Amino acid sequence: MPGGARMIPRLLIAATRKSSGKTTLALGLASALAARGVAVRPFKKGPDFIDPAWLSRAAGATCHNLDFHIMGRPAILENFPRYCAGGDLALIEGNHGYFDGQDLEGADCGAALAELLQTPVLLVVDCKGASRGIAPLIRGHLDFPGGAWIRGVVLNNVASPRHEERLRIALNRFVPVPVLGAIPRTRAMAIDERHLGLQPVVEGESLAERIRAIRDTIAAHVDLDAILALGHAAPPWPYPLAPHDSAPRPHGASAVRVAMALDQATHFYYPENLEALRAFGVELVPFSMLDDVALPEGCDGLYLGGGFPEVFMEDLAARRPLLDEIRRRAEAGMPIFAECGGLMMLAESITWGERRVEMIGALPIEVTVEKRPVGYGYMQIEGTGDLPWPGAGVALPCHEFHHSRVTRVGEGVGYAFGVTRGFGVDGRRDGLTFRNILACYAHLHAQGSPGWAAFLADFWRATSKGGSTVGG
Repeated sequence: MPGGARMIPRLLIAATRKSSGKTTLALGLASALAARGVAVRPFKKGPDFIDPAWLSRAAGATCHNLDFHIMGRPAILENFPRYCAGGDLALIEGNHGYFDGQDLEGADCGAALAELLQTPVLLVVDCKGASRGIAPLIRGHLDFPGGAWIRGVVLNNVASPRHEERLRIALNRFVPVPVLGAIPRTRAMAIDERHLGLQPVVEGESLAERIRAIRDTIAAHVDLDAILALGHAAPPWPYPLAPHDSAPRPHGASAVRVAMALDQATHFYYPENLEALRAFGVELVPFSMLDDVALPEGCDGLYLGGGFPEVFMEDLAARRPLLDEIRRRAEAGMPIFAECGGLMMLAESITWGERRVEMIGALPIEVTVEKRPVGYGYMQIEGTGDLPWPGAGVALPCHEFHHSRVTRVGEGVGYAFGVTRGFGVDGRRDGLTFRNILACYAHLHAQGSPGWAAFLADFWRATSKGGSTVGG
């Protein structure tokens, strides 16, 4: 390309509102194009763990998040071309509606991401109960600031061939962008939802079959060639490229082995976070809280990520030898970092409705699962000064999604973070500290939280060798 410009074929899947079919279309396109031999590089806008897991399976490549709040624009512009490397098409699934976001001026919505990445948009429209009225809806999107990036439309939830014909006639008459597909209303496209989103991918007993059914439906009802051409019509990448080897580099620190829970109950980890930890000398050793009877040998610390432990609370409680080992190791000083679901598992008990089970008991707290979300959405925390990181008053963007509430806190528990936006543990504080444990509801992203990976690596390394504890 002239001047060294780089072509990155790319396409954003957006919708007029949430629950319109973005995820199923993105999954079907990723799988169908991958089956054709297209190297798809999937991305997900927003702070999400579940959709990216589905997209990773469908595309056969790791899905990465793109989010203005938890990462910031510089990280988006660095990550996107780096994780597109070696691919034929970057496929981005939006979140909410195309123009929906926290900022009234739209600085954080899907349209802002399309503008930032100079990306053509394929707009999904739920047509249930509508016909000609879809035309002004789409025209309004095209005429709104940011709408010029919409280059094609896919109709979803189409009731019948007659319904499709009426829709196409109206759109051909009134809408100046092509209709590139019409997806019928069918159970084959459905994915069960849980709490705040789709059923986690690791829980699907027939995952391959479900993705295949979605792929076959999408391939039969959309113009794959036209959609691929739409992605290839993206303009040259408009920004200077970071160095080819801009991934986090090893920092020369001594290695530390950390057991990382990875199973149906605990699997919410940002791939960039794991990458950053490895760059600081952390060797992450996966194990299962549901299947293993002991922690991996030779590990100096423990990382318990998020998930849905309440769904598996009886199964977890049945792994008493493993839970007891973690409690004993914690009492002996093993450093533990836990996020959300991991915090719940460290508690003395989890109560959900009439059910109550004993958990690890390494934290003197009790947790209750509510019917409605307790903490939901973007969050901001700041250091209280109790830890060397992030420093007193230093603010960090993050997010939280939890139905559980800490209903009792015992003596000796401290708080590493104050909450300036969101709920955390009690609406004012988050980051429980006790012995060598740090447990929070906040989900932090390494690129929006400078020093996070270095702190955790030092935390696991120093405290495992007899360093000072984080709590009382």
